[in-house]
Amino acid sequence: MRAARLPSLDALLAFDAVARAGSFEAAAAELALTPSAVAKRVAGLEERLDQPLFLRQPSRGLVLTPAGHEYLPQVRQALALLQAIPLHQRESPRRERLRISSTPTFARQLLVPALPDFTAAHPHIELELTLSVPLLAEGDAGADAEIRHGAVPTDIAPAQVLLRDRLTPLAAPALLARHGPLRRPADLLALPLLRTPLQPWSPWLRAAGLDEAAEPDDGPRFVDLGLTLAAALAGQGVALARLSLARHELAEGRLVQPFALTVPAERHYGLVRHRSGPAVEAFAGWLYHHCRSLDQPA
Repeated sequence: MRAARLPSLDALLAFDAVARAGSFEAAAAELALTPSAVAKRVAGLEERLDQPLFLRQPSRGLVLTPAGHEYLPQVRQALALLQAIPLHQRESPRRERLRISSTPTFARQLLVPALPDFTAAHPHIELELTLSVPLLAEGDAGADAEIRHGAVPTDIAPAQVLLRDRLTPLAAPALLARHGPLRRPADLLALPLLRTPLQPWSPWLRAAGLDEAAEPDDGPRFVDLGLTLAAALAGQGVALARLSLARHELAEGRLVQPFALTVPAERHYGLVRHRSGPAVEAFAGWLYHHCRSLDQPA
């Protein structure tokens, strides 16, 4: 018995789509493929059948050949039979889109590294992450939820707080090597102190007994906590940093903590929901659990 020359199902679907759409480009959009991929599938089908199925005419595009006209209803009848099989009619799980806006440093240091855990636990949720600018109050109006950095309760409510973090000076080993060891907090005043309006030095300086020390007023002013960390990593100065944001750099030895003294942050990260729904609640539950694992002891 002669073996049947069965083509692939993908090739038949491509042939049917091109016959309906009239071009590889339109069929590609329907099948979520590239035009070249559709063209290759049709060419493979024609090679297997040893028959051209389309004529390529510059003025009219793709036109069915007589063999194509004869073959098309047979293919559609076979596809209809396959589609009618009950097991083939089960709906694929519907993906729910979730748009989250976050401050840049929280996103880079805390959220993005942990996202594979969220995706594995919630494969039906398609997460889209955008960035906001905290000091300029520029967020994403279309976000379902927003990770905000601000004062409690003015900017975020107590129940929305994700992290109650602590601050301490951090510096690159190369910077400390150039300036010599830091034996007491007052030694810090001989080093460049990196400054940001998001996190003043005064709370830590007061706790260290340096009440008369003024806020630094030299050097660049960073309107982003991540930029402050980057400057510290580059050895440009000492950053007053959140331990949670710098935990990887501390573990790898790229930043060091000269003093054990820490003070509570005056501004906190919080999750503000702009919409409700299962996806928002799933993300919120996961994020609060993740942040509790990062919270530093007082």
